[in-house]
Amino acid sequence: MSPATGAADAARAWLAQDPDPVTRAELEDLLERAESGDADAAADLDDRFAGRLAFGTAGLRGRLGAGSMRMNRVLVAQAAAGLGAYLLGRSGPDAAPTVVIGYDGRRNSHVFATDSAEILTGAGLRAILLPRLLPTPVLAFAVRHLGADAGIMVTASHNPPDDNGYKVYLGGPDHGSQIVPPADAEIAVQIQRVADTQRVTDLPRSTGYETAAESVVEAYVDATAAVGPAPAGAAGLRWVYTAMHGVGWETAARVLTAAGYPAPVTVAAQIEPDGSFPTVTFPNPEEPGAMDLAFLTARESEADLVIANDPDADRLAVGIPDASAVGGWRRLTGNETGLLLGWRAARAVAERGAGAASDATLACSLVSSPGLGAVAAHYGLGFRETLTGFKWISRAPGIVFGFEEALGYLVNPDTVRDKDGISAAIAILEIAGDARGRGQTLTDVLAEFDATFGAFASDQISIRVDDVSIIAAIMAGLRAAPPAQLGDVAVSGIDDLANGTSDLPPGDVMRMRLADGSRVVVRPSGTEPKLKAYLDVRAETAAEAASRLAALHAAVSALLDTLG
Repeated sequence: MSPATGAADAARAWLAQDPDPVTRAELEDLLERAESGDADAAADLDDRFAGRLAFGTAGLRGRLGAGSMRMNRVLVAQAAAGLGAYLLGRSGPDAAPTVVIGYDGRRNSHVFATDSAEILTGAGLRAILLPRLLPTPVLAFAVRHLGADAGIMVTASHNPPDDNGYKVYLGGPDHGSQIVPPADAEIAVQIQRVADTQRVTDLPRSTGYETAAESVVEAYVDATAAVGPAPAGAAGLRWVYTAMHGVGWETAARVLTAAGYPAPVTVAAQIEPDGSFPTVTFPNPEEPGAMDLAFLTARESEADLVIANDPDADRLAVGIPDASAVGGWRRLTGNETGLLLGWRAARAVAERGAGAASDATLACSLVSSPGLGAVAAHYGLGFRETLTGFKWISRAPGIVFGFEEALGYLVNPDTVRDKDGISAAIAILEIAGDARGRGQTLTDVLAEFDATFGAFASDQISIRVDDVSIIAAIMAGLRAAPPAQLGDVAVSGIDDLANGTSDLPPGDVMRMRLADGSRVVVRPSGTEPKLKAYLDVRAETAAEAASRLAALHAAVSALLDTLG
């Protein structure tokens, strides 16, 4: 089997402009084997040039390697040049837009960041590279702190070890949030223009970019420590921290010291940055087994809680002792943590007086727990549901707190308009320290939440596919024949968000409301070949909520099986 002619020609054109000797050698070998009749090599080559890794509201993200469907120096150079052209077009020919660039500890992150700085500077923009590998929230902070027109973060966050990615933020009227339409499409047009008309080797470069001063990191540390200074009850708090082989610890340690919290017991095998992620197959705290070492450390140290950041420290996971769980510890769901943090934010607004509540908003993605709406109503605050992603959550008018169930929390919108796992960790430690001062634990705080607002329970069904057309077929089937009931409960209403609503832009989302107050939201994943269904119930007690949730899970699973 030989590679398709188009793939072979594309590979040769790629080789002519690839500045990376590693990916050039990789592609030369693959092309030689494919043209010698190696069927696996031919298929691999066809896959690498089957299209182009799309630039969208999540920027770029994909597996490292040679080819237009992989993350590499060619694709990143084209992205940097396209972004530069977009920014120059937006600001006018006489301006020199400023772009701040950060990078984490993944393979090639520093290389991609440096390439971007050189290409942006060569195009006439002012590029500022952060001084070393740092968490994503520091980059998001720096965009606002430096008054930059845009920011780039080179990271694949919690993706598998062989991935990398390229996030873009906008300053000015966008306040340092990630890009949303139409900016993503406009940037993508410029990237494609560069790819179609210029070789990467011909793009002007300059090493005259700036390196940000350490004072930028210090300002982030000070602002984040101020989120939740240690209460008296935090003294003696025993807790465990893991960076999951990412870049969170150095910055988090400085914030903890500044905020006055006791030092944690760290998971030694996971505390230093390591792009190979040797102790986890998937460096995402949500994945089964990812927090096993942290829980082992917690048992050995008799800790009160566990805090985990994902590799770029924009997400937070919290673990608590639970005698009913395997191993005696469990991870709180993203919704449980989000509701605790939302309650904390609402109380803080209430303490400032009635006037503060008039324009304060709690926000979450439409697949996150509706419990946040109950908190907002209890305190007379605004509530906003958005499409998934902090690019939307961060733009909620009057936002004082936002979260999504995938372990993302925005607790300090005045300084960081993105999820921030370090500031969220400080907020959780404040809650835990305050509870400890009253002789309580986070388990007690969760029970108090249920007693105050009702018991909310959530679950998720995730279907991973090899062929993404299966996902489209399931969504089409759901739209063509929506269910009249799920299990024994009638479906009272269905919202198809394909065309958007007065509050939401269009999205490939189906939301079903049930007669007992439960809710099901079905959508394709934005970053992986998965279909996801999010289940939410509310009841008087936790036991009743768990029972309803189990029945709903069985009914939705059966429905998706028939459609798939």
